[in-house]
Amino acid sequence: MTPGAYDAVILAGGAARRLGGADKPALRVGGRALLDRVLAACRGAGETVVVGPRRPTARPVRWAREEPPGGGPVAALDAGVRHTSAPVVLVLSADLPFLTSETVKALLTGLGEGDGAVLTDSAGHEQPLVAAYRAEPLRREIALLAAEHGGLSGLPLRLLTSELSLGLLHHPTASFDCDTWEDITTARARIREHGVVLDEWIAAVKAELGIDLDVDTAALLDLARDAAHGVARPAAPLTTFLVGYAAAQQGGGPEALADAMRKASALAARWADETGTPEQSAG
Repeated sequence: MTPGAYDAVILAGGAARRLGGADKPALRVGGRALLDRVLAACRGAGETVVVGPRRPTARPVRWAREEPPGGGPVAALDAGVRHTSAPVVLVLSADLPFLTSETVKALLTGLGEGDGAVLTDSAGHEQPLVAAYRAEPLRREIALLAAEHGGLSGLPLRLLTSELSLGLLHHPTASFDCDTWEDITTARARIREHGVVLDEWIAAVKAELGIDLDVDTAALLDLARDAAHGVARPAAPLTTFLVGYAAAQQGGGPEALADAMRKASALAARWADETGTPEQSAG
């Protein structure tokens, strides 16, 4: 599915009673608000609608409120869908610390011929607020529920999703949400685990600096290692800074960054070659 072929609706209301009434979407995991982490995962959406109280966000969004405020997920979903026009609507809660753009792509791909695709959690339970739905059947079922019940306030999501043909995609990590302080603590600890901490940190830095660029982490670390071992330890951070600056001077983008890293790596190799005897270096 190409970017712009889907719109996103993010539900960011709710009382967060198990969090003592804290503003859950604004709670930070890895230095970024939960809502901003979700927004980063669906940045390919044509229109992004956040249903809930207005608050600062890392990128521009359209705001909406359910009627009445606090009317529940179905009413909130209806308020958001009214501002969308794409054939597919990505529906997300605002408390998904591990949602990624790759998971969003998997949901969009998983639509198949059905009405939607939904993530399941570690216990196999469907998570209707981590899902992609075809807009037409979604709107139809919302309208039918409103007619049947005289409104949407207080209705559970299962009344809506039970009438839709849904494909299931098992992903216990991406479906992890933060309902309690224990969940927040778990999420904050998990992103610092070995094997993911660097990717999480780079994603946070890119978001903070407004950089939308795929970084070859392995190549950059190799460059830093070569500069540290072949020149001096402080050369590693200075070299990577200069590589980034040089890439920006050349207009930025993956090609400019790759070219700057290639040149710096070659220089580091030549520099290291000179640590031996002149005869060894010549060989």
